[in-house]
Amino acid sequence: MRIGVAGVGRIGTMHAGNLASLDAVDEVLLFDPVAGRAGQAAGGLGPRTSAVDDLDALLANSDGVVIATPTDTHPEMLRRCVAARTPALCEKPLAEDIAAVGTIVEEIEASGVDVVVGFQRRFDPAIVELHRRLRAGEVGRVYQVRSVCNDHQPPPKEFIASSGGLFRDCLIHDLDAVPWLVGQPVVEVFASGSVLVDDVFAEVGDVDNAIAVLRFAGGAHAMLSAARHDPVGYDCRIEVFGSGDTLTVGLDPRTPLTSLEPDGPRVGPDPYPGFPERFHRAYVNELVTFLDVIAGRVENPSPARESLISLRLAEACEQSRRTGAPVRTAFEEVPA
Repeated sequence: MRIGVAGVGRIGTMHAGNLASLDAVDEVLLFDPVAGRAGQAAGGLGPRTSAVDDLDALLANSDGVVIATPTDTHPEMLRRCVAARTPALCEKPLAEDIAAVGTIVEEIEASGVDVVVGFQRRFDPAIVELHRRLRAGEVGRVYQVRSVCNDHQPPPKEFIASSGGLFRDCLIHDLDAVPWLVGQPVVEVFASGSVLVDDVFAEVGDVDNAIAVLRFAGGAHAMLSAARHDPVGYDCRIEVFGSGDTLTVGLDPRTPLTSLEPDGPRVGPDPYPGFPERFHRAYVNELVTFLDVIAGRVENPSPARESLISLRLAEACEQSRRTGAPVRTAFEEVPA
């Protein structure tokens, strides 16, 4: 199988390297709008990776394409994939705002072309197992969910202004994963945020520490928190409390968390430096699943329409943060 990668920045290069490691992939083709960039990346990724000069060549010679270009290019990239009948794995979000995402979702569904949205947590082995146990009823009735997502170091200043904000860039992964796990629509959100790390966030109207409280249709609540700086390492965890069990993911010897109990866990010598390391298995599994979707072996586990849920929730969180009031979110969609 030949898989193309459009965009060879940090995420695209990571995807290309992971693809080149898979036995099912015969060749990885790279394209980037910046002249010479794809060839340079291909040179560092081994003999099964090569560069092409334009998107038409990428689509004509690929069984599927991974889209890792900037967000504002995603709709056009997706339309080109749909026109070429080429399945795509697209980094989130599919477009810059709800209206544009809704439009491209309708076009994707009308075409019948498979588009997998790159919410990598849906492919993390521990989170997938948590989803299975919740669906099997092993946790019982869900009472509460807590999630934490802390960056080790703040993002570069040039990224902050174009990131879309903490809710759309960072917490959107939690806003996808937690409703997917609970399996109920969110009916209300309340969010709050502060600037505690760097005033550059305030300069662009963003925050660097935030919480969001979600209330689900069945009465359960989830508390999500995110921060742009954790001096010890990258920390991403989810805890689920239910009538039958209490389960967590993201707690292992590399979690940057120290217990003050005599026999409690301590931070190990190799805490996670960032999300690529914390979610390495998830990113590889995401690509393996994409290959299975292309081959018709599995259903799409992260379809385009479901990406509307997290973006709507992110926008509701931002509205709540700015107004200081809860926001009703009477969405009809229920995650599968």
